[in-house]
Amino acid sequence: MTCDWWLTYLLTTTILSLSPGSGAINTMSTGISHGYRGAVASIAGLQVGLATHIVLVGIGLGALFAHSLLAFEILKWLGVAYLVWLGIQQWRSAGSLSLDASSAALLPRRRLFKRAIFVNLTNPKSIVFLAALFPQFVLPQYPQASQYLVLGVTTLAVDTIVMIGYATLATRLARWLKGPRQMRRLNRTFGSLFIMVGALLASAK
Repeated sequence: MTCDWWLTYLLTTTILSLSPGSGAINTMSTGISHGYRGAVASIAGLQVGLATHIVLVGIGLGALFAHSLLAFEILKWLGVAYLVWLGIQQWRSAGSLSLDASSAALLPRRRLFKRAIFVNLTNPKSIVFLAALFPQFVLPQYPQASQYLVLGVTTLAVDTIVMIGYATLATRLARWLKGPRQMRRLNRTFGSLFIMVGALLASAK
């Protein structure tokens, strides 16, 4: 892979990572309600889910989801159900979360980590998109394994940096939030966004 080709991919994956999706929504909601450390645990989970998709694409399973309607539909509806469930949970927690990172009401970081893994892992559009994108940047005259490794590491690095940006923005917004009424509105907003993303995923083909 040439440097120019890598820079082209870097720009492409940066634009894609900046596009708001379930990962960004999860990171911002976690950052506001659980602080920066909670957001870091969530970001780590997102990257595990994304890395799993990258490995699946690398060994060829991404093509299965791209061409098998049954496999795509199963993973899609698992993702829809999980996002809707997260949205309902966010609504139910309205007004009950504290901005104090030491509060006992906060979810353990291990649970935030696992939740984020499933947010990315159950998104079939992610693996199908990677399966379609990676081959466009793999040059046949160079070893494919090393190129997939470079693309995968680049994707994870860019997404991590972007998610840290979302988390930083969320924790700064948290300073302006005071009182259960504002937290209630915020949690319902994020809950609605989770359900909205689930609805959009349900319409994916």
